[in-house]
Amino acid sequence: MSARSRVLPVVSPVVGDGDAGDARRAPRDGRRERLVAAAAAFMRAAAPESPAVHLLESGEGTHLFLPDGSRLFDIDAATAAALRASIASGSLTTLLDGLGFVGAPWVDDTPLVAPPLHAISLAVAQKCNLGCTYCYAQQGGFGAPAMQMAESQALQAIDLLIDGAEPGSRLNIAFLGGEPLANRAVLRAATLHAAARAPERNVHVGFSITTNGTLLTAADGAFFEEHGFAVTVSLDGSREVHDAQRPTKGGRGSFDRIMRNVAPLLRAQRQMQVTARVTVTPGNLALREALDLFVDAGFHSVGFAPMLASPSGQGEMQREDLEVMLGEMIDCGREYERRVTAGQRYPFANMANAMREIARGTHRPYPCGAGAGYLGVAADGALSACHRFVGDEAGAMGSVQDGIDRTRQGAWLADRHVHRQSPCTACWARYLCGGGCHHEVIARGRPACDYIRGWLHYCIGAFLRLQPAVEPRAHAD
Repeated sequence: MSARSRVLPVVSPVVGDGDAGDARRAPRDGRRERLVAAAAAFMRAAAPESPAVHLLESGEGTHLFLPDGSRLFDIDAATAAALRASIASGSLTTLLDGLGFVGAPWVDDTPLVAPPLHAISLAVAQKCNLGCTYCYAQQGGFGAPAMQMAESQALQAIDLLIDGAEPGSRLNIAFLGGEPLANRAVLRAATLHAAARAPERNVHVGFSITTNGTLLTAADGAFFEEHGFAVTVSLDGSREVHDAQRPTKGGRGSFDRIMRNVAPLLRAQRQMQVTARVTVTPGNLALREALDLFVDAGFHSVGFAPMLASPSGQGEMQREDLEVMLGEMIDCGREYERRVTAGQRYPFANMANAMREIARGTHRPYPCGAGAGYLGVAADGALSACHRFVGDEAGAMGSVQDGIDRTRQGAWLADRHVHRQSPCTACWARYLCGGGCHHEVIARGRPACDYIRGWLHYCIGAFLRLQPAVEPRAHAD
């Protein structure tokens, strides 16, 4: 067995040379079938055989992914055969020990305890002017009457964040809703307050906003540029597709208005970065078309997220939809590989993020910082595990006035640890995935495991093709 030391310039034969890579060039009436076939093949290849190892084939060899520490190796045919035999016989631990891979686990059963707060989201406006039927916020109000956050509430939340931070910390404040620009005055006051307070504590504060784009102005763009905002605009594809999914509450389309409003920001972005976020439902599965549309428009990056749990059930992705989405994601990934190999930038956010996480050897017991270093703040000051749990007792974490409820937080972190999740304990991808979005899992379970594993399997292969060298990461002394 050896550490990987060179790029294998081939596409994984999990799908034939002509399948996923050529799908976009196929006649339009056969493209979807080709993508689905490729996705099904990746799902099969990614099916878990053991929670301790995952084997990947390529045209010039076999590769071993160890979930413990997210370590990646080239292996020879004899080692691959021995690993497969040991999985079948139940003697894998003995073989791994002989290969030097058994030691103190990188992730144990111990949950986080009272982690420092480093990020908050402020639901400055729990109301919205759009009528998206799939919205987790139930069109802005989270199932309650519309409300806005008072300035005093926002400033108190920011003080809670900054006052508890260690000097030198990097903090983030996100503005969400509803539609946060419906409460522009508080958004600006909160930003200025945080910017003024940061030097007092010797901390760095970054800002972000997720907006539907309908209320954006050039003045907003100038403010975001001045303060280096990460601006995420919700756009679901071409005009026809977007307008069907994200109409105004009066039923009118919103695409043209958003694109007109965002144009000055796209031209001005230097310190700020403007991203398009596409929520994927069964109605907008042409991902490559959407990606190229928004890349050509000048967005800094474009990302996709499947709709897995909606309050109304509308727009939720089913197994067959997730197969199509995976095929489309891999098609986008192939183009990313082609462009990067040619020295070109292709800002497909999902792919770029995956390459970065694999390179870092990311291994984590939670899918994100929700309920740990990140908390959501409702308009009334209630704290929750994240912005999706506003008004939901399942994720309640105290209040701005009374502080973080450490008892509830401790119970949350113990219960949501990936080692407490089923079927995660049997899955090789558990430390890359972290068990899946807490809100989606609590609301609907885990309908997307095959999709997630298929995507990660493809991404690991792409990483091997794109990197000149991948050295194994070993335990620290």
